Amino acid sequence: MKRILTGIQSTGVPHLGNILGAIQPAIALANQPGNVSFLFIADLHSLTTVKEPELRRLNTLSVAAAWLACGLDTQKNFFYRQSRIPVVTELTWYLNCFTPYPMLANAHSFKDKSDRLSDVNAGLFTYPVLMSADIILYQADLVPVGKDQVQHLEIARDIASVFNNRYGHTFTLPEAMVDNRVMIVPGIDGKKMSKSYQNTIDIFLPEKQLDKVIKSIITDSTPIELPKNPDTCTVFALYSLLATSDDVAQMRNKYLSGGFGYGHAKKALFEIILSKFTKEREQYMLLMNDLPQLEKLLTEGEEKTAEVAMKTLLEVRLKLGYA
Repeated sequence: MKRILTGIQSTGVPHLGNILGAIQPAIALANQPGNVSFLFIADLHSLTTVKEPELRRLNTLSVAAAWLACGLDTQKNFFYRQSRIPVVTELTWYLNCFTPYPMLANAHSFKDKSDRLSDVNAGLFTYPVLMSADIILYQADLVPVGKDQVQHLEIARDIASVFNNRYGHTFTLPEAMVDNRVMIVPGIDGKKMSKSYQNTIDIFLPEKQLDKVIKSIITDSTPIELPKNPDTCTVFALYSLLATSDDVAQMRNKYLSGGFGYGHAKKALFEIILSKFTKEREQYMLLMNDLPQLEKLLTEGEEKTAEVAMKTLLEVRLKLGYA
């Protein structure tokens, strides 16, 4: 049996890129026989940037609703809010005491902002240690990550190895699970879709608002009657991620033939998002309109998860002389 762990920060409603690149693949892995997944909402990590409590709470519930709407089986797997398993912060302190300063100073999460040190808080600096605790607390075997997160996974392995070498085997050494086929989902401006770029597509928006976002996708000024290059068009790239191969081929021919405008392409993209995510949109709205039920599902998952976490922490306390 393989334990797989994935977390998503509660910095906003999961967008199309999150769903295609993280949530759907994670649920597919969780559904494979022999796998057990720990899928969590990283609401402690989000505090490094999101300071407003009500916004973070709403974001957290939105992320939970998105996971559930996409078909997560909470009976088979472990689904929880990071902050509701507070022993992870105790483990983070222990691990901090085995983590050398240069390791954190070289971490991407810090170096990317090291030229603006006034923007760097201690939480951001020790972000990789909390991430390490997230992983090894649950004895995860595999952690799906993008290439930009491999370094943090290596840090988790290094910290766990140091502890194991000193106190005997305590933590499973996690393996990075990098899928080189992971799709790059473009945002409405053509860059990688990201909340930090404010270029996302929220598939759970009401139809009129979603249509407005789709219409705002940046395209060139080629007249409607002329042929267009589908390979440089963000609308076509997004459509290709959702449509069947036959529909993509037909759309490509329309681009190359002329007489087909970007407005037509955007309408087709809007319609396929609605049709492909009909069930998810409906379920998301039901959950967000029934927060007690959403809280119930989260609480049940957290009670189950806490038992696994405490088992590991008690062993750590014992080895460090705190038990």
